[in-house]
Amino acid sequence: MTDESYPNKAALYEALATIGDALAGGLRRSTVPAGLFEEAPEREPESLEQRSAEPHDAASTEGRAPARAPFAASDSLESDRSEEIDTATALSALEAEVKTCTRCVLSSGRHKAVFGQGVIEPLVLVIGEGPGAEEDKQGLPFVGASGQLLDKMLASIGLYRDQNCYIANIVKCRPPNNREPSPDERATCMPYLRRQITLLKPRFILCAGRTAAQAMLGTAEGINKLRATIRDFDGIPLVPTYHPSALLRDESLKRPAWEDLKRLRSLIEAERGLND
Repeated sequence: MTDESYPNKAALYEALATIGDALAGGLRRSTVPAGLFEEAPEREPESLEQRSAEPHDAASTEGRAPARAPFAASDSLESDRSEEIDTATALSALEAEVKTCTRCVLSSGRHKAVFGQGVIEPLVLVIGEGPGAEEDKQGLPFVGASGQLLDKMLASIGLYRDQNCYIANIVKCRPPNNREPSPDERATCMPYLRRQITLLKPRFILCAGRTAAQAMLGTAEGINKLRATIRDFDGIPLVPTYHPSALLRDESLKRPAWEDLKRLRSLIEAERGLND
């Protein structure tokens, strides 16, 4: 990504978000709903665009053969399925590599490395900072209180980790006492995340929190400035927002977080509208 290309892409993403607002009849500028993120809405039936594959995660891939389609697929569908199996195999191999990684000091204190969880070729890749205590215990991302809130945030715009999202972190092992991962630790672990992104092929990225956004964008800008923008990561639109833990500490951040989610939803709807 060159310095010259970034402003053009940013302007394009902003224009797409505006188109998404227009397609939705202006609803995306509504005020924050009462009880925002308190209760996740009922799921709608999966559309043809959404992935029907089972989610890929550390707990579900070991010792399990890939699911087969229950009907005789066409050549095109069979090719797609073969590619999906190849991707799942490559992700499992990368996951095994992460589980035995000792490249930085974080590996010495972990219980379980946290690789990621979700579907292949997700609509949205959610990226956080790193595992907490509960994530370190279970080997899955965002499963503590912050994870429960994240699920409600995603569900508010029709996103689910087992249907159309994938969730990962900048670092795969828990920093001691939940401290922020150091620049060296981030740099050591980032190649794993980049390989995940290459395999997963997400259409959009949502960065949860300052650390994740700064690591992905290579910037020192604060989250209050970053979250008001749409950025670019290797050609993928990236929306920064607050980490769910920040919303748990300060409920006044729910309103701006909702604006960020609407911005992402507008991008998604604009893409769908342009493809119809």
